[in-house]
Amino acid sequence: MGPYTRPTTSLEAVLRRDRLVVASALCVLIGLGWTWLLAGAGMEAGMADMPDMVMAAPTWTPRYALLMFVMWWVMMVAMMLPSAAPTILLVAAIHRARQGDSPYGNAGFFVAGYLLAWALFSAAAVLAQGLLGATGLLTGAMATASPRIAGAVLIGAGLWQFAPLKRMCLRHCRSPVMFLTAHHRAGNLGSLRMGAEHGAYCVGCCGFLMALLFVGGVMNLTWVLALSAYVLVEKLFPWGPRIGAVVGGALGLWGLVLMLGLTGA
Repeated sequence: MGPYTRPTTSLEAVLRRDRLVVASALCVLIGLGWTWLLAGAGMEAGMADMPDMVMAAPTWTPRYALLMFVMWWVMMVAMMLPSAAPTILLVAAIHRARQGDSPYGNAGFFVAGYLLAWALFSAAAVLAQGLLGATGLLTGAMATASPRIAGAVLIGAGLWQFAPLKRMCLRHCRSPVMFLTAHHRAGNLGSLRMGAEHGAYCVGCCGFLMALLFVGGVMNLTWVLALSAYVLVEKLFPWGPRIGAVVGGALGLWGLVLMLGLTGA
C-alpha cells in the first residue's frame, strides 16, 4: 500500500474553492488596471512621449481633475493590490471558517475599504500634480522638471525607509495574521473598516515611494513597473526589509547628487 493520505474534508475543499474564486477576482481587477495603464490611462496620445518637454499648465476643469484622479487611483489598484492579496485571501478564509457562509461579500467590502484608502492618497497626488503643473514644473511624462524638487523627494523617500512609523506600517503589511488578529471586525461594515485600516497602513508604508512617480514620471511605465516590483519584494519576501534599507540609502544618495547639482546637467 502507498503512503497514507489524509482525506480532504469538505471545509478544506470549500476553502480551496474560495481562495480560487477570490484570487481569480483579484487577478481580473489587477489585469484590468494594468491594461488601462498600458493603453494610456485615458491620456491623449503622445503626451508620455515628450519626457523632456515642460508642459503648459492645463486648464483644471472638473472633467480633467476627474481624469487625473481616475488615472492615479487605477494606477494604485494595479500597483498595490497584488501585495495586499495574501491579506484579502485570509479575510475570506477566516470568514468562511467562523461563519460558515459565503465569504465573498466580506472580501469584497475589505477590498473596497482598502481601495478607499488609496483613493484618498490619489486625491492628494492630484492636488500635488496640480500645484506642480501650475508652476510649470511638470514635464510631458508628468515628472518634476526641477532637480532640487526631485532631489528633495528622493531624500525624503530614502529617510522614510528608516522611519519608525514606516517600519511599523510595514510590519502590519507583511503579517496578515498579526493585522487581522489586532483589527478583526465582523460583518460587511466591519470588513470595510478593516480594509480601510489595512489600506492606511499600506499608504503609510508605500505612500512616499509612490511620490517617486513625480521623479521618474507618472506616465513612465518602466518606472511604474519598477516601483510595483519593489513593493512586492518589500512586503512579501523574507529579505524585503533588508532590501528596503539598501534602497533607502541609495535613494538618499541619489537625492543628494541632484540637490548638489553633481549630475553635470
